[in-house]
Parts: sequence; C-alpha cells; structure tokens
Amino acid sequence: MGKKEILKAVRQYVDSVEKDDDWISYSGPNTDSKEIAAAVESLLDGWFIFGKKAREFEKSFAAHLGKQYGTFVNSGSSANLLAWAALASKNGYNLPAGAKVITPVVCFPTTLNPIIQNGFTPVFVDVTLPDLNLNLDEVEKLLAADEKKEIRAITFAHVLGNPPDMHRLVELVWKYDLIFVEDACDALGSTYRDMKLGSYGHISTCSFFPAHHMTTLEGGYVATDNPKIQRCLTSLRDWGRECFCNANKPGNVTSGTACKNRFQRWLPGLPDVTYDHRYVFGEIGYNLKPLELQGAVGLEQLKKLPAMDAARRENFNRMFDVFQIHGKYFHMPKAMVGSDPCWFAFLLTVKDDAPFTREEFVAHLEKNKIQTRAYFSGNILAHPGYSHLAEGYDMEKDFPVANMVTTNSFFLGTYIGLTDEKIMKIEEAVDSFFSTRRL
Repeated sequence: MGKKEILKAVRQYVDSVEKDDDWISYSGPNTDSKEIAAAVESLLDGWFIFGKKAREFEKSFAAHLGKQYGTFVNSGSSANLLAWAALASKNGYNLPAGAKVITPVVCFPTTLNPIIQNGFTPVFVDVTLPDLNLNLDEVEKLLAADEKKEIRAITFAHVLGNPPDMHRLVELVWKYDLIFVEDACDALGSTYRDMKLGSYGHISTCSFFPAHHMTTLEGGYVATDNPKIQRCLTSLRDWGRECFCNANKPGNVTSGTACKNRFQRWLPGLPDVTYDHRYVFGEIGYNLKPLELQGAVGLEQLKKLPAMDAARRENFNRMFDVFQIHGKYFHMPKAMVGSDPCWFAFLLTVKDDAPFTREEFVAHLEKNKIQTRAYFSGNILAHPGYSHLAEGYDMEKDFPVANMVTTNSFFLGTYIGLTDEKIMKIEEAVDSFFSTRRL
C-alpha cells in the first residue's frame, strides 16, 4: 500500500468515527481527518523533529499575534518559560536575579512559575470584578512607591480573551520603563482598539493546548518585534545552540548551513581551535522544540481559525442571553471598553448575596452533564505549592476579590463544538435550577 492509499484510509477512518457527545464540554479541539492525515503524512515522510512544516508554521503564525518574529515551542507552558529565560539571559534583557515582577494573584500556574524558576521575585496584586484582570490602581500604587526601581517587569494573562485597560497599562509600562511579558494564551483573535492582543508586549506568548482557540495537539509560541530577542529565544529553545541559520530542516546539515561558515574558530576559551558551529553553545538552554507533526497540524488549523473565532464570539452572545435573565445573581462577563474579545470561555462569578452557592450551581450543571471549570487557581497563594509566597501579605485585606474568585467564580464553554442543541440543553438546565428553587 502506498502513501496515498494510507492517507486515504486514515481520512476515511477518522471521518467514520462517531464522537461521544454525551457530555457538553467546556472546550475541545476542532479537528477532523485533515489534521490527522497531515500528522500521519509527516510521520510517513520520515522527518520527526522540527522541520519544514514546523518552520513554515513558525514563520506564518507571528502575524496572528501582531508581531514580526516568532518561536514555535512544544507547549504554552514552555512558551512562558522561554520568555522569562530571555529576560534572565545575558544575551536577552539581562535582568538581575531577584528583580521584581508585578503579576495578578489570580492566575494559571504557568504564568507565575517561570518568574520564580528564573530567579525573579513576584509581586502580587488583586484582580477586579467582573473581568478578573489585574487591578491597575494597585499596580500604579506599587510603581509610584518603588523608589529604588526594583520592579522591572509586569506580566498577566488576558482573562479568557478579555483584556484590561490596555491604554492605561501601556502608559504605565512606558512611564516606569517596564518589560511587559504579555500572556495571550487565552486571547488569540482578541483585539483592543483594533490591535491584536499579543501585539502589546515586548514578548508575547500563546498556547495551542487542545482546549484553546486552535491546537497543534500540544504546542506554544513566543513572539517579539526585537530581532536580538528573537535570536536569544531561538537559541534558548534549541539547547542554547548558537547556530540558528539553517532555514530548511534544523539538524539536516548534509549540505552545510545557510551562512556557509560552519567550521570556524568559534570558541573564546580555545581561540585557535576550529570547531563545528552546530555544536557551539552560547546559552544555558533547553530542548523545547515541537515535533514536525505539530507544525503540520498547525498549518491545517490556521485554515479553520476564522470560523473558530467567529463561533466563540457568537456562542458567547448566546450564552449571555441564557444567563441574562438570571443576571441579578451573577457578576456577568463584560468586555473591556474598546475591546473585541474572542472569548475563550463564558465567565461567571456568583454574587455574595445570591441565595445559592457556586458549589450548588455547578453541581446542578455537572449532574446534567455540562462541564464547568473553576477560574484556574483562584488565589494562587492559597495553594500548598505557593503558600510560602504569601508571607508579608494579609490574605483577607490584600486579596478580597481573589478570595471571592476562589469560592464563587467558574466558567462554561464558547467553542465551536457548542451546537444549537447543546446551548438549548444548557439553557434548560439553567432554567430548571432556578425554577425548582423558585428564585
């Protein structure tokens, strides 16, 4: 059987498999035989590691974040790790160990972890209702009081695609000469004042986890407009390797490298030695490269991205209609003025005076096979892995909204898999909760 016959059989098999729709998921990949066949074809072609397809995807995706350059990696978490490694690198931003970084206390761990892993010091701020973005009043107070200029950077994730006041944020970044690492992992396709989220940061990151706006099965992306930082990012991703110019298949050096200077005197410690540039290392790096098949899947997903983005916006509006009649019990989601979110999910926070708890409402939805999710960590300092970072903070006084998020916030889906029938089932379940309780 030849490759064409194998791929035809793969497509037929994938198209014939019935999907389990028993549960209404909060999100999931929108893939079909095109993505699976592309992945299989990349395997049949015999090049498994980062190669031509991955490079093509890497070059094409930067524009989706409004940036000139990008680095494709194996996960969204790796994207954030790489971004902060570039801030620590002597060839990047060269921030000193212990430099302070402002970040919201409500976050996903992989927004926070790389700050700590790279030797920086997080400084936490509370979030605001109903959007759960970082409190810019608190940010400004911290910066104004920072007489020693110890705060060097700021980072946050746009909450489920909805940004904070980016005009004010950018003014603070410029006024206080901060490095802005913009986590757009939940915000692909969102805009603020017609600029793409991901285009504001000195470095921005994105995730291709299967639940996100698009997927490469797993994967992530780091973007920048700075060519020096781009070179640093690429080196850090590729073990710290200095040679970066092979534009076809990284690792395939049978015909030399693009610069044709592979064998030169590259080693400062042994200046008279001629050495292979493919094995010269200028960074203490990682191996965060994606597989070739991830690039092949990503190229197919890009073709579907406009339709998937449109579905998220439409489904958000439909979910809003479902909950609006019960809105007095919830802090309802509201887009930041000037923004057009491509909503990752539909966020709700039960009001403190509601005659029911989040636990009760979520239990009712889950009983009706409707998936829900808590808003990530809630107050991250309440978790066992991070409780030591709470020293010096008053958890009740400093983070009242974050604590409320931990007990009261949750979200449902908006992704393209929410059919008319599924949204009707959600509406029926929501209405039944309130009718049986006679609220």
